[in-house]
Amino acid sequence: MTEKRSPLTFWLVAGVIVATAIALIAFVVVIDSDDPQPPARAGTDSTGDYLYDIGLERRDPQDPLALGRVDAPVTLIVFTDYQCPFCAKWSHDTLPTMIERAEAGELRIEFRDVNVFGEASTRAARAAYAAALQGRFLDYHHALYPEGRPRKGDGLSTEGLIATSAELGLDVDRFRSDMESAATWKAIAENEELGAAAGAYSTPSFILGGQPIAGAQPTQVFVDALDELTTAEGN
Repeated sequence: MTEKRSPLTFWLVAGVIVATAIALIAFVVVIDSDDPQPPARAGTDSTGDYLYDIGLERRDPQDPLALGRVDAPVTLIVFTDYQCPFCAKWSHDTLPTMIERAEAGELRIEFRDVNVFGEASTRAARAAYAAALQGRFLDYHHALYPEGRPRKGDGLSTEGLIATSAELGLDVDRFRSDMESAATWKAIAENEELGAAAGAYSTPSFILGGQPIAGAQPTQVFVDALDELTTAEGN
């Protein structure tokens, strides 16, 4: 004979199941909320992903994408993209001040193009690298951000990028060759990989003296952080 369960028994069993499920969900939420989050400064004008200082400073005297003394007390790593409007804004508004600090011997600036906007960004990064091999990185970098805005359309085509090298008085044949060389492709790919490893999935992002800064923050944010770091280095 099949035993019949009363409605009361059914609801008691159902209640136990529901209570158990709720307890498990609460446990998962508590555990998840206890996970430590990596440190980052909340960015403006950026989606502000978390950044990690994973020893990205190269301090390589042969790095063509670097400005300032190799032995400067503080390094600023710049993760950028040549189609990023906020990267253009930062380069126009804040980079000149950072260059002044680099020229004063207080700062080394190392650029890492992460090219999150796609093929045209990678092409522009290769062009900037080719210009850097002729010692003209900064001039070319500024040319890609006219009046603090990124180029559009044909300005980032191969022909447009080569035309810019001619306008700047570079050796165009060498520029064209370097832009397409295996060594340049490798260098750009390595920078993209380092950016991903550091968590630089949005641009611009920065690591200043080991401290992450997300977004095109006001110039004073960088000045204050650098002042604090250089003061600490001097003590």
